[in-house]
Amino acid sequence: MSIRPEDRSSLVRHTDRDTAVHRVQEAYTEGYISYEEMDRRLHQVLTATTRHEIASALASLPAEDPGTTSTISAAAGRIQRRGEWRVPRTLKVQSAFGRVQLDLSRAVFEHRVVDLELHLGTGGAKITVPRDAIVDLEGLRTGWKDSHYTPRRQPRPGGPTIRISGVMGFGRLRIRHAWR
Repeated sequence: MSIRPEDRSSLVRHTDRDTAVHRVQEAYTEGYISYEEMDRRLHQVLTATTRHEIASALASLPAEDPGTTSTISAAAGRIQRRGEWRVPRTLKVQSAFGRVQLDLSRAVFEHRVVDLELHLGTGGAKITVPRDAIVDLEGLRTGWKDSHYTPRRQPRPGGPTIRISGVMGFGRLRIRHAWR
């Protein structure tokens, strides 16, 4: 039996499942639910096949901390971040003509899942992610050139999940994992 195209958006992605597991565990750690309730909800999350099933497992749990949103923008020129810097929960990067270079390899992640929203015109982007990061490009639309990313064969657990979305016009997105 094949899945209809309109049903694909309701299927559970790995990042959805990971986020749901984290929320259930946090609710238990903070005393909102009992151990038995955590066990029941984790089973429900881990066996879910649709986002609706995930949502029902998370019903009545406290809302997830939305974190912060920061925007970096430039009409032209280069946008660059490197070294030790705090990565917000949502980072929006906007550039009409410039290039973007983000080095997240030594950045401080306060959230397990980070949303990186790109809105780039003609410039390209180069992003270096931590060695143990998981990168999700499902929400990214490219206009001229495809993105260049080779996922790690066996990502180590515990690293951040970086969800990259948005629109790239004529530039190319290159993503690589840091060596260390």
